[in-house]
Amino acid sequence: MPTMRIPFFSQKVYPFLLSAYRWYLLTPERSLEAAYKAALQIKSIEDEHFNGHKIDLNLAIYSNSVMDYFESELKQQLKIARMRLTEFRASRLFSNESHQRAAQKTGIQYPSSALILEKLQFIDQVISKYNNLENEINASALLNQPQIIEIDPTTSVSSPKKIPNPNQEPQKKQRGKADTMGILPRSILSTIGRLQVELDPNAEEDVVKNFRQTQRRTIISIRFILLLIIVPLLTHQISKVLIVSPIINHFRNPEAAPMFLNFEMEEEALVELHKFEEKIKFKNLINHAPALSAEEIEIQMEDKAREVAEKFRRQSTNAIKNVFSDIFSVGAFIYLLIISKSSIAVLKDFFDHVVYGLSDSAKAFIIILFTDVFVGFHSPHGWEVILEGVSRHWGLPANRDFIFLFIATFPVILDTIVKYWIFRYLNRISPSAVATYRNMNE
Repeated sequence: MPTMRIPFFSQKVYPFLLSAYRWYLLTPERSLEAAYKAALQIKSIEDEHFNGHKIDLNLAIYSNSVMDYFESELKQQLKIARMRLTEFRASRLFSNESHQRAAQKTGIQYPSSALILEKLQFIDQVISKYNNLENEINASALLNQPQIIEIDPTTSVSSPKKIPNPNQEPQKKQRGKADTMGILPRSILSTIGRLQVELDPNAEEDVVKNFRQTQRRTIISIRFILLLIIVPLLTHQISKVLIVSPIINHFRNPEAAPMFLNFEMEEEALVELHKFEEKIKFKNLINHAPALSAEEIEIQMEDKAREVAEKFRRQSTNAIKNVFSDIFSVGAFIYLLIISKSSIAVLKDFFDHVVYGLSDSAKAFIIILFTDVFVGFHSPHGWEVILEGVSRHWGLPANRDFIFLFIATFPVILDTIVKYWIFRYLNRISPSAVATYRNMNE
């Protein structure tokens, strides 16, 4: 009786399919084990550095670099644990008795239910402490709202006033001026309060804690600003060299491709060629070059024409590459904004603290400088240069009608927004800065 031979293709494919099926059957156990290891990692940090307590990012017992490391490690392990738990629950939905029997046939032994419950209980016990981690990070990075100085008309002493928080619930009953008046003057009460703060034994620790929070907020803001600038630029260059250029060079034949994307490029090439011809004739006329015959001049003109054609063909190809590379850059910028919500909140508070912490004259100077540059009398020339540069970057013809329409509408809209901001917010927060701005602007 002849022996049955297994086809060579089946000999190669069957072990691969079997290993893939085993990997699928082990998905719940693998996901639970990964989540369990992430929880163990968090627990080890708590035991070694926080005396078994929750990782508190507001503590001032470590430097900023160490706390940044703990924060990044905590966020990474929490992300792993939660993702793996989700994967474990999803894979358990498709697990039934038939899958368990198939697993036993392939030699897979699932852990006992008691062990699974023990691991799940440990994971929930660890990660449940950090359900409000984003709020804690924002609270540790954001300091108190910036303060402005309000002059009390009844006294000669200026008292700080906190900027109202729009997210805060309004008070049910506002206190009148008669309710705020006490037996002693406010200046004496504020002096007593300042002395109490200075005599407080914990005042130094609070000052150090606030300083570290301010320093941390500044570092996060500057780092995020640099990321917003560097990441799109690097994405543009890397995508242009590694992705866009090979594809464009493959589908765009350098010899058959048109050398001019628009009529402006063609006019610029003709002007350059005409200047070269006039330069040769001028040198011949003043005897600074050997006399050339008409045939020699024609040969030099042909060489220059080929050089100009190659130059503008490269410019046209580069403009097409810039379009697709800029799409990658915008995508990277948007993705960075989406994944950095907490950094955006810190950056907003940083700008509020810097802007509202300036003096009245500095605020008025910055507003006047901004409005004069972008919406002032000489701003149309700047906008025209910017729009022409963008058109040249993408290889588009500079449409004069569009440029004039943009200059006639956008600066007006921008000026309206600035005036509304001054009227709606700055006038309420710092009326003295508005008065200084009006006096300087006049």
